[in-house]
Amino acid sequence: MSHYICTTCGTQYGEGDSPPPSCAVCGYERQYLGWDGRRWTTLAEMRAEGYRNEVRHLEPGLIGIGIEPPFAVGQRALLVRARAGNVLWDPISFMDERVADQIYTFGGIDAISASHPHFYSSMVEWSHTFDNAPIFIPRADRMWVMRSDPAIQFYEGNLVLFPGVTLIQCGGHFPGSSVLHWAEGASGRGVLLTGDTIMAARDGRYVSFMRSFPNLMPLTASAVERIVESVRPYRFDRIHGGWWGRTVAAGAKDILERSAERYMRAVRRYGRQGQGTDRVSQVWAAQPRTS
Repeated sequence: MSHYICTTCGTQYGEGDSPPPSCAVCGYERQYLGWDGRRWTTLAEMRAEGYRNEVRHLEPGLIGIGIEPPFAVGQRALLVRARAGNVLWDPISFMDERVADQIYTFGGIDAISASHPHFYSSMVEWSHTFDNAPIFIPRADRMWVMRSDPAIQFYEGNLVLFPGVTLIQCGGHFPGSSVLHWAEGASGRGVLLTGDTIMAARDGRYVSFMRSFPNLMPLTASAVERIVESVRPYRFDRIHGGWWGRTVAAGAKDILERSAERYMRAVRRYGRQGQGTDRVSQVWAAQPRTS
């Protein structure tokens, strides 16, 4: 019996003697089936194939953990070393013994959470390695948990994990899409960890928003407005996205506001040029909802 991992999205499934017939995460419209078709692996196979973890110190109190060679969608995890406890954000699919030992020297992991279901990956494996650390998942995205476990706790709205460390449910990319606010980050100016709920552009001067990045499906103006409103009460100067280099180093709150205004102008302009209404909103309003 093994816990099989989808090689396209990196999601680990519950125990079975053979791979699942399909990946529910990749089968939904936000994700995709890989060029090589449906493929599965396990942690044991990944170790045998030479996968390893890469650790980078991104700023005081924040450590990035990636996979080499890149796996699934290529994201990396973030370990927040807050004064009140350590949080693993956006856990990745693979963990080697060396990185586990390193994290224990940093104080272990006290809580685990993720920006959205594409980054749930092997979150239960991480929890079991670190004394069954609790995993906090938005109730709105409960259907996308493919490996159930007593460590998983479902929440609604925003959730304060520790003083100065808050999960903010923004919606948009998924119904429960969230970001993590770390008040101590950026030398006390505040940091948002966003996955791709708020996607940092490559040049760091803008951010953007999508229902699906790989399938180029936009969000409505109202969804983007909700995302911005959800983080507006919080102080932050920096954004760390879900991949190496996807960082807005300074002025992130102003950049977020400016980027959202630009995005909303674009989708509203499309509506005026189409049928005199926000055609994008009409299209998405007609889409079937699963949660």
